Amino acid sequence: MSGAAAFFDLDRTVLRRSSALALAPSFRSRGLISRRQLAKAAAWQLLFVARGASHEAVRRAAEEGLLVLRGFRPDDMRALVADAMEPVLKPLVLAGPLDLVREHRVLGEPVYVVSATLQEIVDELARELGFDGAIGTVCEIGPDGAYTGRSIRACHAEAKAEAVRELAAEVGFDLRRSTAYSDSHTDLPFLEAVGRPVAVNPDRRLRRIAQERGWPLREFRALAYAA
Repeated sequence: MSGAAAFFDLDRTVLRRSSALALAPSFRSRGLISRRQLAKAAAWQLLFVARGASHEAVRRAAEEGLLVLRGFRPDDMRALVADAMEPVLKPLVLAGPLDLVREHRVLGEPVYVVSATLQEIVDELARELGFDGAIGTVCEIGPDGAYTGRSIRACHAEAKAEAVRELAAEVGFDLRRSTAYSDSHTDLPFLEAVGRPVAVNPDRRLRRIAQERGWPLREFRALAYAA
């Protein structure tokens, strides 16, 4: 295959808020996190809502999230996400990005979710929402078949861009003709990896960068699965 593809960030680009933080109550109900950790997740949500999260804040949140998963199994994670899909995750999906997914598909362009969220979470969401695949953070699996709490691939900042370049080299995508969508300035390397970067519901810093560089700006508020 040799052609264009489209890559979508997940949190606050396809979803209205963070997928992992939205799942925090489900983690709590399964005994994965304590009440204190649930409160900490709420504090992280406030940080991200403020749209001031730095690369370091994103990295630290990802590391802490992986440590919480230690001892949990990938199949259990997939089951948790599947159970939460209808009541928790799909109500957060924005309609505009799904319209874009359909437009890219009409053009014959494969569509991917690319996110710092755990691979098992983005796989389930990508499958449910009609994407061709997903790239996420990969957590190491121990000899017992459970997460160790250590990452093999932490998919944020430059590592997120590198993951896209690796996929393009493997499949044969032309990144100069490809499109990437994101809301955050922390995804600047990801957006710069393609020829057609688009800022979606951008934070202030990304909005300024997009305006300076003449990148398209898209604002989406309507939900795809509103009651």
